[in-house]
Amino acid sequence: MQVPSAPAAVLEPPSGPPSGRRSQPAGRPAPPALAAASGAVAVMALLPALYLVVRAAGGDPAAVVRQALDSRTLALLARSCGLAAAVTASSTLIAVPAAWLTVRTDLPGRRTWAVLTALPLVIPSYVGGYAFVAAFGPRGVAQQWLSGLGVERLPSIYGFAGAWGVLTLFTYPYVLMTVRSAMRGLDPSVEEAARSLGRRSFIRVTLPQLRPAIASGALLVALYALHDFGAVSLLRFDSFTRVIYQQYQSSFDRRSAAILSLVLVAVTLAVVTAEGRTRTRARYYRAHSGAARRAPVTALGRWRWPAFAACGLLVLAALVVPVGIVGYWFVRGMASGESAGFTLGAAAGSLQASALGAVAALVAAWPVALLSARHPGRFAGVVERSSFVGYALPGVVVALSLVFLGTRLVPALYQTRAMLTFAYVVLFLPQAVGALRASLLQVPPEVEDAARSLGSSPMTVMRRVVAPMVRPGALTALALVFLTVMKELPATLLLSPIGFQTLATRVWGATSEAFFARAAAPALALVALSSAPLAYLVFRESRRR
Repeated sequence: MQVPSAPAAVLEPPSGPPSGRRSQPAGRPAPPALAAASGAVAVMALLPALYLVVRAAGGDPAAVVRQALDSRTLALLARSCGLAAAVTASSTLIAVPAAWLTVRTDLPGRRTWAVLTALPLVIPSYVGGYAFVAAFGPRGVAQQWLSGLGVERLPSIYGFAGAWGVLTLFTYPYVLMTVRSAMRGLDPSVEEAARSLGRRSFIRVTLPQLRPAIASGALLVALYALHDFGAVSLLRFDSFTRVIYQQYQSSFDRRSAAILSLVLVAVTLAVVTAEGRTRTRARYYRAHSGAARRAPVTALGRWRWPAFAACGLLVLAALVVPVGIVGYWFVRGMASGESAGFTLGAAAGSLQASALGAVAALVAAWPVALLSARHPGRFAGVVERSSFVGYALPGVVVALSLVFLGTRLVPALYQTRAMLTFAYVVLFLPQAVGALRASLLQVPPEVEDAARSLGSSPMTVMRRVVAPMVRPGALTALALVFLTVMKELPATLLLSPIGFQTLATRVWGATSEAFFARAAAPALALVALSSAPLAYLVFRESRRR
């Protein structure tokens, strides 16, 4: 049985509107109600970024510039960018060979390796960070075992090296899966032609064709490293997100945190823009029309078993060790009387928050996707681009702006589930818009016109004709947002109501105080629940192949 690949939709950045240099063809004018609803969603998505600007500019502009150009801010910028660059480079160096081995070669058990090397995707980086601290930290399992052999202290896992290693192990699947998906779609005749001319086909032909997929996956990894809060905090590496959170928690004057947030937003937008410019310049076409055929399998020869061992080491480090360590602390926790009742309550909170976030994001995405698919034009482009702003913002930045907004303007909503759900919508709206828009574009407008010509009202056409045809896209959108909300940490930490807990906050609360056994049960539950929507997406993708 062929093992399906993970869905590209999970791994690729949400497909955005065309770049500003290309104008969209004008479509039919949008109904006023649709234009108003989609415009309201766009304003909602822009609200956190706009409020941060207002907040940062509220004082002396010269002071804002001084802090942004302060040597400590520049050092923080260098550390964060250095970590993102290192994680992106190492993830790419791991993922591209792994994708080639599991798609194009006769690697023993390559279909099993294809699944195992992708599974670290369901482990949140803060759970991975917790597992490695629990394994190799000063009070970890390895230290306990080695102390009997006279080893007093292991090398420190904290700082840049630890954050680099942990983030690499749990983000490389983003590059792996996008490259693997692209590799399956390559035209083998181009490589065959290169080989017939005596050229090294992988370096000269295959790798250049994979460049868009590598850039897309690398963008996801870079954004993840810049946005990550849990892993860098557990590993005590001062990146932007950790310092912003510390300033928010410790200082009464939160304008400083707002200025740092804006610097981080600028860095994020620069990374996204750089990747977008690379993508718009690239053009890749199939060499001929007709049905695609599979590329021939490459024989590894004497490199088969070394490649097998390399895949084994990768899975050992990224999957077996973290899951095994968490399982070990789970058994110890149960043996010492740790209660699972809190975990069940936190699991219920996670499911509730994820379900609310997914449904709210789907409702908000519907008018934006409908406007973009059925009424393209300048207004639709502006609305769709605006809806993507939240996706480019780190979770801690969106949460911080909503804290400012809630405490100053709408205190009745501060630390309520409504505010928390609003944050999820801002952060993950593009995932729902992308999936819905793709499904709407597959519905021929002539079908809707035919239904209207038979006397059906617009609402009836939407309910009885369009909705059933876009149901798969809607379910994909729900699953994507559900999965990401389940793992989300900083917004939940800052905005959740008092007493409301999720699995993510339970893991964070226990690990930040080094209660490894207490964190084990919610960490395992989080990984298990995160696997469910991913399994649905994998199953759906396998049916499309």
